[in-house]
Amino acid sequence: MTLRYNISLLITLLLLTSVCFAQSSGTLRGVVTLELSGSPVHNVKVSILQLKRAVWTKEDGRYEFSNVPPGRYTVVAHLDRVPDAITTVELSAGATGTADLKLQLEPLKMQITVTASGSEETTFDSIQSVETLGSLELAQKNPLTLGEALENETGVAKRSLGPGSTRPVIRGFDGDRVLVMVDGGRIGSLASQSSDHGEPINVLAAEKVEVVRGPATLLYGSNAAGGVVNVITGHDSPHEGVHGYLTGVGGTNNSQAGGSGGLEFGTQSWLLWLNGGGQRTNDYKTPTGTITNSFTRSYDGAVGLGWYPGKAFVNTSYSYDHPRYGIPLEPEEPEEVRVLNMRRHNIRATGGFHDLDSFLSFRASFNYNDYQHQEIPNGVIGAVFKNKTYLYDGMFDQRKKGRWSGSFGYWGMHRDYAATGEETLSPPTLQNAVAAFALETFDLRRIIFQFGGRIERNGFKPEGLSDRSFNGASAAAGVRIPLWEGGAFVTNYSHSYRAPAIEELYNNGPHDGTLLFEIGDANLKRELNDGIDLSLRHSTGRLRAEVNYYYYHIRDFVFLAPTGEFDEESGFEIANYSQGTSRFQGTEAKLDIGVHRNIWLNFATDYVKANLTASDTPLPRIPPWRGRFGIDADYKGLHVKPEVIMARDQDRIFPTETRTAGYTTFGLIAAYTVAQKHAAHIFSVNAFNLGDRLYRNHVSLIKEFAPEIGRGVRFTYTLRFF
Repeated sequence: MTLRYNISLLITLLLLTSVCFAQSSGTLRGVVTLELSGSPVHNVKVSILQLKRAVWTKEDGRYEFSNVPPGRYTVVAHLDRVPDAITTVELSAGATGTADLKLQLEPLKMQITVTASGSEETTFDSIQSVETLGSLELAQKNPLTLGEALENETGVAKRSLGPGSTRPVIRGFDGDRVLVMVDGGRIGSLASQSSDHGEPINVLAAEKVEVVRGPATLLYGSNAAGGVVNVITGHDSPHEGVHGYLTGVGGTNNSQAGGSGGLEFGTQSWLLWLNGGGQRTNDYKTPTGTITNSFTRSYDGAVGLGWYPGKAFVNTSYSYDHPRYGIPLEPEEPEEVRVLNMRRHNIRATGGFHDLDSFLSFRASFNYNDYQHQEIPNGVIGAVFKNKTYLYDGMFDQRKKGRWSGSFGYWGMHRDYAATGEETLSPPTLQNAVAAFALETFDLRRIIFQFGGRIERNGFKPEGLSDRSFNGASAAAGVRIPLWEGGAFVTNYSHSYRAPAIEELYNNGPHDGTLLFEIGDANLKRELNDGIDLSLRHSTGRLRAEVNYYYYHIRDFVFLAPTGEFDEESGFEIANYSQGTSRFQGTEAKLDIGVHRNIWLNFATDYVKANLTASDTPLPRIPPWRGRFGIDADYKGLHVKPEVIMARDQDRIFPTETRTAGYTTFGLIAAYTVAQKHAAHIFSVNAFNLGDRLYRNHVSLIKEFAPEIGRGVRFTYTLRFF
């Protein structure tokens, strides 16, 4: 016992010594400039990701970190609505290092994510597969909805029941398995419950959108079993003076018009922001004619105030979203014009402490959503859906100590759901959920391990029916192994659980959103998913590549199974919410080749296969194999990107589905930037489906009579000032 005790004591002392041994610190300094003009940029936030430290540039664009331990660091320069500039620096003991950064007003080359692990890291270093779109890319695309903004990104498709209702589908997962958030908080919409419900989000007001592909239940809960889409608006740090943006849009084909604008007024301790906008489109045109009742209207606004006294912070905001759009119906039913009128109020408060000298930093938030939408057939309100959610969470962030870093926290939600009128499929239901989680990283410098777990409880109290509750645990473990200079192999295993959704448990009636008579099952079990992701990545000056393979085995997978029988009153086919073991497997690949400093070739492809394992029956509405090829060319302030998008025919279909043909479409994005010392003017054109190709989206519920939009051009003007 004495020998064992002495050995344990010795090991403990050695570990403590390795952690606490004082190393000679150094200095890191540099200057941040705008590439097109060469002008220094002030009030830019410069961060050392691994140390979670940040400073701001002065009027001459210079910054400096003191007391920096020796090591290899990722340095990021961030300015609101401008793509981040990223570099890597090696700092020796007691040395002074230099890291100059240039902000480029063009689409992101290297990307930063906060969604994958809860802390800032590059997408290359992330254990999970992440895709990021910046504000410039979003403005150039000028999308109407979140689903449209992401539909051709690797591994992401678009579900729709018309332009106003589009929503992302990740690796074939849809609905309650894909969690959509704003600034890390749930938005309280009902878009996951029905294909005719859109997400009330103004994409043009976003600083960036991050997509985590694959299960993200560890940090975000059981509704993220398929992936996460996080819309980030910024407003997270103070600055001196005024920052802002103004975007105006217009387009042919559907007479698109609108705009968005925002301002930030900052001091060293205070930040006030406000933004708002609106868009409208008429019915869109296809090679076969105009799709009646496919119009959209949307309006939004937000105001917020933040206080940042030193290492503490607190901010609060209010936002309002009001989309209104039509649902195209079959030509045989022209007498019924169906419109959805939606509105959402959100109040959010966040506070905490950061960059502390102590072991932990802390952030807590409270989020209240008051969501409502009306379904209006022929000008008369037929049904009203209300959904109020109260959310709270807290996260403790561990400062890196030796080889360890990580975070842990808690999360909770109270939800009050009710529907009145004709389409009241589910009874009024109260839902309560609580969870605790932890995510740890062990850094051996060459090899990085990440692992964590989450426990969660979901309880449902439906009016007039029996209560249900579900307890579950999720866990994940991953490793990142460098293989060569700029190359790495990443693998991630996850075990996740998902509680059934309200509509899966309690729906009973005709549902226009799915064109089915849905029958839920109050005795459904929880889903259990075991999955593995494998990723091979490379990133150097002229070559960036990523290849992913994933395999998910889901026990008691909940799916909507049409029976072949029809309800006499509604005429809809009867479908039951059933369970069965399923298998999802697929691949994703991206390759960017810099043939010249200003010319890049871009290739991408993705494929997913999803089946019920017992019968080998394909699951419904799974995206087909797709490919993308484009050229990114830059000359001074001019950026040109022609692109070809291809999709194979989808003949692996559920028995009640119809095959969709393959297609190829051509598009072109061109942008010209005029850069000044504290401002930039960006003029862009997005010409899509130039061949006016007739094609159909297999994930659409109305693809048989509503093909995708035909030839059109969108024009955008964006002003950034800082």
